[in-house]
Amino acid sequence: MTIMNKDYEPLFTPWKIGNLEIKNRFVLTSMGGTNLLGWMENNHFDKAGAEFILQVAQNNCGLVLPGCQPVYNPMFGQWLYKNDRMYEDLKKWMPEFHKTGAKLFIQLTAGFGRSFTVSKMMEMLYTNKILRFISKPFMDLDKITASASASPNRWSDKVPSREMTKAEIQEFIDAFAKTAKKLQYAGVDGVEIHAVHEGYLLDQFTLKYVNKRTDEYGGSLENRYRFAAEIVKAIKKECGKDFPVSLRYSVVSKTKGFRQGALPGEEYEEVGRDMEESIEAVKFLEDAGYDMLNCDNGTYDAWYWAHPPIYMPENCNLSYVEEIRKHCDIPVVAAGRLDPKTAAKSIAEGKIDGAGFARQFLADNTWITKLMENREDDIRPCILCHNGCFNMCHYEGVPNDQALSDSLHLARCAVNAETMQTDKHYIRKTNNPKDVIIIGGGIGGMETARVLKLRGHNPIIYEATDKLGGTFIPASSESYKGKLRDLLKWYRKQMEDLKIDIRFNTRIENLDEFNDKDIVVATGSIPRRLNLPGFEKTIEACDYLNGTPVGERVVVVGGGLTGSEIAYELALQGKKVAIVEMKNDLIAQTGVCLANSSYLREWFALNKVDVYLNTGLKEVKDNEVICTRNNEEISIPCDSVISSVGYIPSPLVKEGGKAKLVGDCNGVGNLRTVIWKAYETAMKI
Repeated sequence: MTIMNKDYEPLFTPWKIGNLEIKNRFVLTSMGGTNLLGWMENNHFDKAGAEFILQVAQNNCGLVLPGCQPVYNPMFGQWLYKNDRMYEDLKKWMPEFHKTGAKLFIQLTAGFGRSFTVSKMMEMLYTNKILRFISKPFMDLDKITASASASPNRWSDKVPSREMTKAEIQEFIDAFAKTAKKLQYAGVDGVEIHAVHEGYLLDQFTLKYVNKRTDEYGGSLENRYRFAAEIVKAIKKECGKDFPVSLRYSVVSKTKGFRQGALPGEEYEEVGRDMEESIEAVKFLEDAGYDMLNCDNGTYDAWYWAHPPIYMPENCNLSYVEEIRKHCDIPVVAAGRLDPKTAAKSIAEGKIDGAGFARQFLADNTWITKLMENREDDIRPCILCHNGCFNMCHYEGVPNDQALSDSLHLARCAVNAETMQTDKHYIRKTNNPKDVIIIGGGIGGMETARVLKLRGHNPIIYEATDKLGGTFIPASSESYKGKLRDLLKWYRKQMEDLKIDIRFNTRIENLDEFNDKDIVVATGSIPRRLNLPGFEKTIEACDYLNGTPVGERVVVVGGGLTGSEIAYELALQGKKVAIVEMKNDLIAQTGVCLANSSYLREWFALNKVDVYLNTGLKEVKDNEVICTRNNEEISIPCDSVISSVGYIPSPLVKEGGKAKLVGDCNGVGNLRTVIWKAYETAMKI
């Protein structure tokens, strides 16, 4: 029997929220898409959400919070308390959940206000008077985006927020109470109010830079926090004082202004909630009746605090939550890039009460069980990419540029194709085991082999080099990408544990010798080369990441995600960096969450990294590059030039017959497209 690492023991101690005992300190914090009552659709008891939530509970999470439920559904304008059928369905399911010993809080949200993610389609619906009228029954943008005061939307200048009326505020307060009562009837253990947190609607009332009201919901701290206070009072009146009510809470806003966040360590003037106000606010909220605070930092204007990308420091919110714990008598949960060992230490010292985790459950919903069994190396890590779970992207001149399927199906996972997709991604054993040839041992090849082996096939990987990983080796090499290296380590261990047959240092030039076999080609892509004078002097991005040295002054050609991350790494090393990008913004590409891209854009601005937008490369010389912008030539002095201008698929053969293509050789994408396509390909053999 394996013995759990003692460092984690404090996480497995019981605690109380009010009179409710929770068996351990692990908290699944809410993520849109893991909903029990539907997400951006007609409200109903959601079987896919229930399956995920039950698996988390069965794998030893103490307190489970499914995705947030708007008390007023933005789609179709439904009030959550009006669908009695789904509460009956939930009531029938709750005994199954409670068999696990976990407790369930449903997170209820007042909505989004000015943070509502506006798309091009929504801009069209709002700006065209006829379409705005026609669309009201299923998407009333005027109501959905209403805020504490008239204010600009986070994503779009074309859909501003108006001020909510006092009648609308009261309607929401009543809806919270009515919904909580029905959840209590269904057997739910408590509710969490979303949110004086992340710049959502309730938070917009508390924040001075958004709330300019002159009535009893604006001005003083008591007035600005009144909406949140009246909600908990109404719930307690309806459900009784012993029904637990948690509050999702941002300790500090970390915000400089509309669409302007404050980076870690930056000196700035807070326009939202600073620590001084937060200390006063938590006392007010506790007195109002809240039983727990579920905490991090930030707003949608400083989104990287609440949704930390890989560039944010580990445990970025913890010290703030520990400070706020000193000023209240109710338990607090800390969340945001939290390291379990650090969280355990903080709990043992009485500095926090619970440890909140979210995206790690998407990557591996059995990870707590694996911790208990001392199997840390078997935990599939979250790499903080947001590619699958929360990829609302935004760049200059474009609102939320996200595929509709992603908008409607959040909480999927780039590194785990099965998460919230078990209707189409699941291991189905084969009745006809085969030898399957896989050309290429990158992530695409390894995922294909993993799924094939689990199904009962015999995959054989042919890898041209002496190691597995392909282009993911350079892609994970930067100093801040430890989580990516963890994923590579996980894949290599899977190959070893599953006893996958791997033929290293074997380059396959053609497939004739495998005519009688099923073949998967995963040979990746090759760098794009520009037909420009001196381009041969450039260092290709992967070559740099694999160790090719550069000078002190470096120009990075290409300001997509790869080029921007390379520039970030160089700047962290103290190099003098310049980025040359043809588009009007950095990272102007779909699939990259605004939390990730805004961090890099703002970091470059703060650290005075030269960024040349709307700029084309003309010539590379020995000590400079010549570029053109607005029909003018620009000379940028440099010692080295790194080319990051994209990649071209490099398949051995075209897809057809028994040859199937996965990964970038099938079309250059990101890690999500590689892993999901590999999984699907392996399921079809």
